[in-house]
Amino acid sequence: MQTGKKSILSRWRKWLQTGILTILFFSLAGGVNAGTLLPSGNAITDGQAILRYALPINNKPVRDLQDSLEDISNHMRGKQWGTINSDVKKAAVVLKTKQADILKSIPAAKQAEAQTLINEIQTSVDALAISVEAKNKPQVQVERAQALAKIGVLEAAMVTGFPYTVPAEYSNIPQLQGRATIAFKTTKGDINIIVDGYTAPVTAGNFVDLVNRGFYNNLAFTRAENDYVLQIGDPPGDEIGFIDPKTKKYRAVPLEVMVKGDKEPMYGITMEDAGRFREEPVLPFSSYGAVAMARSDADPNGGSSQFFFFLFEPELTPAGRNLLDGRYTVFGYVTSGQEVLGQLKADDKIISAKVIEGADLLKV
Repeated sequence: MQTGKKSILSRWRKWLQTGILTILFFSLAGGVNAGTLLPSGNAITDGQAILRYALPINNKPVRDLQDSLEDISNHMRGKQWGTINSDVKKAAVVLKTKQADILKSIPAAKQAEAQTLINEIQTSVDALAISVEAKNKPQVQVERAQALAKIGVLEAAMVTGFPYTVPAEYSNIPQLQGRATIAFKTTKGDINIIVDGYTAPVTAGNFVDLVNRGFYNNLAFTRAENDYVLQIGDPPGDEIGFIDPKTKKYRAVPLEVMVKGDKEPMYGITMEDAGRFREEPVLPFSSYGAVAMARSDADPNGGSSQFFFFLFEPELTPAGRNLLDGRYTVFGYVTSGQEVLGQLKADDKIISAKVIEGADLLKV
């Protein structure tokens, strides 16, 4: 999304739809392999699931445990109870046979806490099995979510330190070396987001710094269009971003995209320009309430304070197969208050924004 006072959504929407239609045309004509360009059936649309998978860990048993429970959502719509039962059994087997392997990735100081978490996950999976046997869909959804939340905490305990060094040219911008939770109070209600510094440390660091400065307090949403985009961060006056009071200069934030399989983000270049058409970003637009940095069309490194919530439209934004992923930096997801997000319009306001967890991970 473009920074500044004019909207480009109508052009963007036409561009996006045309791009998808072009892909379909060439696929049907035999000019492009449809299997490499069209979305898979199991694209992840849950922001919290995306965040779990984005953690920089390398422990196969805990990922197998997570996979088995994440997979349940793919089968709930069709009420494929036999497959769901198999998923729960796979989780139970991992918990029964692989606890020691899971604990190998936990630092010594956190071993007792991790064992308690594993025991709680075991209890949740046992309860889930009973609910699946009874085909109690609402209870299955609740117990699955509870188990996955605990798995996410267990996986987070495996992360030790920050996994790479950000290029020195961006050392003048605050960095978030981990994750932070931001609580927004808006004129329509409360929204919480998690921003991911493991995947986008410069973008997330800049954002958390601005929240700490009170930059977004009492700021109005400037763009709420066609149920696709909700944008904010344009300060009063002629400026379109944050002016650092120390340098008196516009703080420009680079395009920052972590591609699946990479160990650190790419900077200053879109995935398209890098020739990585068929790959996927770690943080895609495929979830309602994806939080991304706005920038001008012309400058990949022109972001500053303006950001937008993307109101997920599955027909237009399949993960890794759309014209947004890799062009804008996604740096977080709404984790609560999705219903509030859908009510906000231009001229509604963020009354206040506060870092409620992870403030100590900001390096300025």
